[in-house]
Amino acid sequence: MIEPGLYNYWIVVILMMAGFFIVMSHGNLVKKIVGLNIFQTSVFILYISLSKVSDATAPILDEAYSEYSNPLPHVLILTAIVVGVATSALGLALIVRIREAYGTVEEDEVIAQDPDL
Repeated sequence: MIEPGLYNYWIVVILMMAGFFIVMSHGNLVKKIVGLNIFQTSVFILYISLSKVSDATAPILDEAYSEYSNPLPHVLILTAIVVGVATSALGLALIVRIREAYGTVEEDEVIAQDPDL
């Protein structure tokens, strides 16, 4: 039986493997972007899970609290989310250009049309 505090790590592993499987098994470029986004989400969950401190509060000085959690990992994840959205938008824009140039978004068909890739 899985300990109650470890469920989030199992979710991370499942999402990570699902995203990796999608990237490796599909030739459709849009599906590869979706797989990368799933993989990226699992990394976000992992970092946020590691930064959780039991019985701690936000870093607001108060006499009632003695333990505080570090807000830096959460801020870094917010930055990573913004970078991830920008990367996904760039990837999708490139896929649109590939579709215009080759008439398909399937990786095998694009390589077949241009053997120099």
